[in-house]
Amino acid sequence: MTAVDLTAFIEKLADVAGQTILPFFRTTFGAEDKSAGGVFDPVTEADRAAEVAMRRLIRETFAHHGIIGEEFGNDRDDAEYVWVLDPIDGTKSFISGFPTWGTLIGLLHRGRPIYGAMAQPFTREYFFGDGKVATWRGPGHDHKLIQRKLYVRACEALSRATLLTTSPLLYPPDALSKFRRVEEKTRLSRYGYDCYAFAMLAAGHVDCVIEAGVKAYDIAPLIPIVEGAGGVVTTWTGGDAAAGGDVIASGDARLHEAALALLA
Repeated sequence: MTAVDLTAFIEKLADVAGQTILPFFRTTFGAEDKSAGGVFDPVTEADRAAEVAMRRLIRETFAHHGIIGEEFGNDRDDAEYVWVLDPIDGTKSFISGFPTWGTLIGLLHRGRPIYGAMAQPFTREYFFGDGKVATWRGPGHDHKLIQRKLYVRACEALSRATLLTTSPLLYPPDALSKFRRVEEKTRLSRYGYDCYAFAMLAAGHVDCVIEAGVKAYDIAPLIPIVEGAGGVVTTWTGGDAAAGGDVIASGDARLHEAALALLA
């Protein structure tokens, strides 16, 4: 599988997911709660239909590859190549009508993320990277699609940083107290952006993203994008974030170390 083949195939997966999801967006549809009595964790027909469509295309093209998906679990996750799928990352935003959700598609080689994409079909944006280079494609000022490389921005001090997280409500008490230690040092803190936060980090608009208790499908596809733009992604202890857990991403390695010290 060449890089050109891989790029084209992942774009095809994103297109199939977008075509499946968009007819549901900002319409009247139901959302089930899969939290079993915990914090509300919605899933919709759009989530399931998009993952089914992507899984079918992967199976038809790469029969020996594994798949890790949010809605239908793991299949051959010990394979050399494993696809990581989150059809709608940010379902709460999706059901609320906000376009801060995206389809996440990643590819692992022997457990390491080697390619990732985040597609937002409503805004016609597509972020992708291979850990060395990251790129954005979307509508320009004349609404025609343009493409440009992504670069994080320099920000050494927390006092100058913009920090994003999805929601403090998702943190257990001990993790929340650690997050607050970082948050109180920053210039600006914003909530509620899911995968879009990491895309904005890679694009150089924000400086740090912190999340607690994420799954592999929430973060593995985003790692090659952030790293390709020059950023850093680790666990709160500085380890490998590909399997999920408590994760932090920063545009500047100096800022990352300062935040890790407060999270320790």
